[in-house]
Amino acid sequence: MKRIQNIAASKTIRRARAMPGGLKRVAVEACALAACLALLAALPSGFFARTASAQDIVSPVAQETSAPGTYVIRNARIMTVSGPDIENGTLVISGGKITGVGANASAPAGATEIDARGLFVYPGMIDAGTSMALVEIGSGAPGTVDTSELGDMNPNAMAWVALNPHSAHLDVTRFAGVTNAVSLPQGGIISGQAAFINLNGTTQRELALIPTIALVVNFPTLGGGGGGGGFAAQQGITPDAVSARERRVDELRRMLRDAEAYGRAQDAYARDEKSVPRPTTDVKLAALAPYARGERPVIFRADRERDIRASLRFAEEMKLKPIILGGSEAWKVTSLLKEKNVAVVLDGVLNLPLREDDAYDTLYENASKLQAAGVRFAISTGDSGAHVRDLPFHAGMAAAYGLPRNEALKAVTLYPAQIMGVADRLGSLEAGKIANVVVTDGDILEARTNVRHLFIAGRQIPLVSRHTLLYDQFKDRK
Repeated sequence: MKRIQNIAASKTIRRARAMPGGLKRVAVEACALAACLALLAALPSGFFARTASAQDIVSPVAQETSAPGTYVIRNARIMTVSGPDIENGTLVISGGKITGVGANASAPAGATEIDARGLFVYPGMIDAGTSMALVEIGSGAPGTVDTSELGDMNPNAMAWVALNPHSAHLDVTRFAGVTNAVSLPQGGIISGQAAFINLNGTTQRELALIPTIALVVNFPTLGGGGGGGGFAAQQGITPDAVSARERRVDELRRMLRDAEAYGRAQDAYARDEKSVPRPTTDVKLAALAPYARGERPVIFRADRERDIRASLRFAEEMKLKPIILGGSEAWKVTSLLKEKNVAVVLDGVLNLPLREDDAYDTLYENASKLQAAGVRFAISTGDSGAHVRDLPFHAGMAAAYGLPRNEALKAVTLYPAQIMGVADRLGSLEAGKIANVVVTDGDILEARTNVRHLFIAGRQIPLVSRHTLLYDQFKDRK
């Protein structure tokens, strides 16, 4: 049958090619279409059904759009984080939120019951320092990277508009119990505005729980060496480098002052549109104004002691609300951080020390030193996406080097929620909070622990990822 259809199509095309002028072209195109249709008709039955099924397997995101349901998780050990653990408790999810938690919480009729005997229930973990869903393949595929814009000052650049809801990193990461992340732009001095995201959704708006949660600033630094004095600290630092840094800081200072003035002008016009001339619209200053006025937090990327101190001085001068991201040498300035009540998002727990003569465990102990000094902190992977799934291991390493176990858990749940201003919605298991819930068969910070059930915004998420698909594909090969 296929052979007969192919011969007929070939003969028709040959006849059309013999026709003159434009008619020939139209006829050839029509005959080519007829030949394609004939070939499609000859395909075996069920071909497209099998193709669609394969696509569903490759992209499990399509399975995650069901409406929030009503669930009751019984007989579990509930790690509330914000309060005492409940040894044999019940957690109720309805309408996308936690509606009950306790030893005797009542569930509405018709709820789907999950017997979690021998299992643990945790709030979903939060990584507050990533580029999640902005980077797919960091090296070798630049078309899959959308973290930065041209130029040094881009306060109007918003990470949420570039999020890839079909990123393979999303399902891989939540499979480890991470349900939220702060996705930050990169590059320049003012990188842009970060988004606080749920790791589930089919559009950018579905992912972005808070589209613009903080401004990201790469505070100008001096090259070479490290802070703290000495010959090594001064290597590579020339008068020209110092002057260049000061010029960049002055440029940042002027832009923030212009944004604050722009905000005042807009307020004056809103109060009296008749007598006050309308200010000229400036998208950069409009985006920057809430941060320049101290209404929203500013994330300063800084690792070394001198850069942390410089960032804090600048933030105090400009009356900003700073958060330090990185903080590898934050343990050296704990008294200043405590005095200024500035939080630190540590993103280098598993990194090597910055200096050759630092102890091997300098960064492992960083979190415990901040905690002992009373400095607010959280733990992050600092990864672009592929290894955000390792967040529990970063917290686990900090716990192995002096950070109390309950503090390590808070460092990836409640504390990042508090630092980012979303603790009223996330970070612990309390009635009224968004139902980002993880059910495990052990300590969530242990490498051997497996996630058994996962909920994001009250939706039960299939425990399927690129990793599980590849495992199923190759496990039986010999």
